[in-house]
Amino acid sequence: MTYPKELKEYPALEEKIYPFRLFFNQCQGAKPEQNILFLHWHEHFEIIVMREGRAIFHVDSKPYEAGPGDVIMVPSGGLHVGYSLYSGDVSYISIVFHASLFKDRNQDSQHEQFVAPYLSNQYQFPVMPVVHNPECASYYPLLERIIEEVQAKQPAFQLVVKNQLHLFFTLLSRTFPAQQSERHSINRERFKPLLEYLETHVDQKMSVERAARFVNLNAFHFCKTFKKLTGRTFIDYVNLCRMDEAERLLRETGFSITEISGRVGCDNPNYFTKLYKQYKGLTPTRARK
Repeated sequence: MTYPKELKEYPALEEKIYPFRLFFNQCQGAKPEQNILFLHWHEHFEIIVMREGRAIFHVDSKPYEAGPGDVIMVPSGGLHVGYSLYSGDVSYISIVFHASLFKDRNQDSQHEQFVAPYLSNQYQFPVMPVVHNPECASYYPLLERIIEEVQAKQPAFQLVVKNQLHLFFTLLSRTFPAQQSERHSINRERFKPLLEYLETHVDQKMSVERAARFVNLNAFHFCKTFKKLTGRTFIDYVNLCRMDEAERLLRETGFSITEISGRVGCDNPNYFTKLYKQYKGLTPTRARK
């Protein structure tokens, strides 16, 4: 997996006129609490289809546990992150697309009434639809058809994908009328600048008190909200960001262990080694080999 330099991600989709793509994500030999999806957000809609293992995804402050066959709906702009709950292989497929995929339907009054409000983020579907209504499981074969079409790449498969996806959204909108849907979280907007800062300034010291001031909260409410949003304590999250960046530097650069330690905000190389082993399961020296 790659580690985003910023919290906001710009998914590399097929092409501008067809803003859709599947991402096949595999984490072999994952350990409990290991990151399998790094915290980020984007302007695209994302549907996560679990294939193997068990994981917990935090979407806009709330945790959702998922296993094989489960589906997670991530709205446009939603902060999301995932951690393994399982010792072993974990895999999932991300169906990612932009609302403009359906721009040819913008003059369709039925589309504007039943589907467009969800694509524009005016309303949101439940993150795990089947929990709210088991009937939603009968819609999931549409997602499997989409995956099969992309893998087979038969003539005009893009048209089939678009139609199956539109049908999926239409059926969900019947099940969850707009007025019953939950509006997007205010917390994610408040915390996005802080989270982006932490991702891009791993070498900088940041106390809980300073971070709380960053989002205009007192330290107690900040810690409570941060844990709810990311699934980790503030200190734990900062350490994780640093070790993720250290892992990237070990893999992609020729910097020494001491240099990398300083670049991720650890003044003591011995402490850095201990911290890296705690989060990654092996020492920096072994990781580089």
